[in-house]
Amino acid sequence: MIKVIDIRLNTNDINNQKLIFKNISEKLNINQSRINNIILSKKSIDSRNKKIKYQLRYKVFIDSSFYKHSSIIRNYVNVNNKKTVVIIGFGTAGLFAALRLIELGIKPIIFERGKKIRERRRDIANLNKKHILNNDSNYCFGEGGAGTFSDGKLYTRSKKRGDINRILETLVYHGADKSILIEAHPHIGTDKLPKIIKKMRETILNCGGEIHFNSRISDIITKENKIYKIKINEEKEIKSKNIILATGHSARDIYYLLDKIKVKLELKEIAIGVRVEHDQSFINQKQYHNQFNKNYLPPASYNLSTKYKNRSIHSFCMCPGGIIAPCATNSNELVTNGWSPSRRDNKTANSGIVVQLNKKDFNIRKYKHFAALEFQKEIENKAYRLSNQTQKVPAQKLSDFMNDKLSVNIPKTSYIPGTISVKMSELFPRLIYETLRGAFLEFDKKMSGYITNEAIVHAPESRTSSPIRIPRDKITLENNQIQGLFPCGEGAGYAGGIMSAAIDGEKVAFMVSEKLL
Repeated sequence: MIKVIDIRLNTNDINNQKLIFKNISEKLNINQSRINNIILSKKSIDSRNKKIKYQLRYKVFIDSSFYKHSSIIRNYVNVNNKKTVVIIGFGTAGLFAALRLIELGIKPIIFERGKKIRERRRDIANLNKKHILNNDSNYCFGEGGAGTFSDGKLYTRSKKRGDINRILETLVYHGADKSILIEAHPHIGTDKLPKIIKKMRETILNCGGEIHFNSRISDIITKENKIYKIKINEEKEIKSKNIILATGHSARDIYYLLDKIKVKLELKEIAIGVRVEHDQSFINQKQYHNQFNKNYLPPASYNLSTKYKNRSIHSFCMCPGGIIAPCATNSNELVTNGWSPSRRDNKTANSGIVVQLNKKDFNIRKYKHFAALEFQKEIENKAYRLSNQTQKVPAQKLSDFMNDKLSVNIPKTSYIPGTISVKMSELFPRLIYETLRGAFLEFDKKMSGYITNEAIVHAPESRTSSPIRIPRDKITLENNQIQGLFPCGEGAGYAGGIMSAAIDGEKVAFMVSEKLL
């Protein structure tokens, strides 16, 4: 007999196996001798009360043979001479779409505008140290997409979108730690993700798939409202009846390309704000009620939200022990994002704090479906100008932000290219600036001491989600106008993070296979 049971433990008892067996036997009201073994299947921290607890879920084997976890099996077959599907973009959605196609007996042919991870690292180093941006190889573009160098948080609230465990198992199959299968908020880390992405690439190539780097799609050619061929790097033409478009929401040129060939696009509401950096010890102190012990507890995170004048504000992509990174994809803009290494052991923590915008905030009359995108661009371009056309990020001490005062002597932050002191009221429209001020007052009530001049505001945090949705049929996932066009992932407006993008990639791959096979 197998039973599933939840127990709670003090943090310093997390590795006490005798106590765990004792608690389980008492809760089940059975003798310990009847328990053959236990398997931990879920693990989370409850820090809502002053006494912090681990919440643990176990499979308990009672009076029955114990079996270990079966190894993860993936049926990756040789697809060298099979039917083909073109995938545009080798980020999370494109990666998982390709792997799923291989399982379904279809050969993926992938075109990625950026470079392999190793070469991509050099471009990121040039961006951080020399402020030199490669528009096709950066934190957003290249092998693995934005996910490769953006933390590896594997949490999603979208439980109904698809099989989350399947995505986690695929990552474990390619080298991720098995702990992601049980953690309530699994995380891989920017230091470990590149090796996992590389193994995924090797799986695709070993099975006969193709991956073409430095290959930016420059045109889509249709005949009678059907995909006919694509053009790569303005010259090379590739015939294909079906393409999975998984380019990510920073590939803005794709939206203009689709508009040119008369694909109907939809404006999507977005959130824009700042990235705030605190000392990690402050977050630990507040979240763990002065009980932090690194031997038993991970660096703490937070999740804050409020409303100010009927407008929602929330924390986004909170990175314990993390780094703030420059994530521009065009030489005349400045954008921030955050990430953490696997151990989350850097001195500072950072989080996006973003204001939800609605259609009334955008100039729809002038820009139509591009209105939210143009709103993004205007703020990013202005940030670049305020930084004296460098990648130094506009920054302000948080208390100074609240008082609309220019900060003097901003201390060194985790943002490697450096900071430049700016009044955020000069960067943001009044509605964003005033809403953020109102939100910070509420956050300081929830987390006393949040507002301080030791906390540094970096801006802008502007790419939380796609500003455009590419329509598709709800069942077939194919574009309503162009046969053979399958919009996919974050860039198409159907995902918001690694997990949801991976799930969408698999779903789209399956629907393409239904059409082909």
